Amino acid sequence: MTPTATAGHAPGRKRDTSRDDALCQAALELLAEVGYDRLTIDAVATRAGAGKATCYRRWAGKAELVVDAVGRMKAQPVLPDTGSLRGDLVELTCHFHDQDDTFRTEVQAGLLSGLIRDAKLRQVFAEQFIAPRKAVFRAVFDRAVERGEIAPIPHFELLSDVVPSMVFHQMILNGRPPDAAFIRTVLDQIVLPLTGPGTPSAGPAQNPNQSPIQNRTPSS
Repeated sequence: MTPTATAGHAPGRKRDTSRDDALCQAALELLAEVGYDRLTIDAVATRAGAGKATCYRRWAGKAELVVDAVGRMKAQPVLPDTGSLRGDLVELTCHFHDQDDTFRTEVQAGLLSGLIRDAKLRQVFAEQFIAPRKAVFRAVFDRAVERGEIAPIPHFELLSDVVPSMVFHQMILNGRPPDAAFIRTVLDQIVLPLTGPGTPSAGPAQNPNQSPIQNRTPSS
């Protein structure tokens, strides 16, 4: 046996990802049932039929496990290419409404309670879930600038937060995500007007005494 080999495990042996899937599914179920605060690694392992040590070999702790599980449920967004900023934004945000999926709504509610109370969860969520998705939004806005469709955006962070923030707000008020029509209204009445006009060839020049919202005609 070589120094790097261990009993029962050949060097370079691939990890059984099916176990990861079972653990993540168990984490999602518990998140929906009891919320983040009451979710434990022990409970996740028990529900998945695994040992607690198995979880810690894959994730550093509860926050990392939960964020990975939620990320698998929602999937990494694919960079769209519809040829317009509005079309790309619709493609990116159309999945934000899951009104007919009670389980996903309960998972989000359980996650939200944890994000409010737990600093570690907020940090991991920001780094591993939010940051990659914001990078896709950034690429969409950058391409719109390159096309001359909009001017460079100094407040990108604000714009990228608008739709997710409104979705969470609606969940808090109504107990469920908004429908697609609401998301399109947010895009047309808030996000797109705040991008301002593009180059002169892309539309009328902006009056410096007016705000971008006053100058821009809402998209249809």
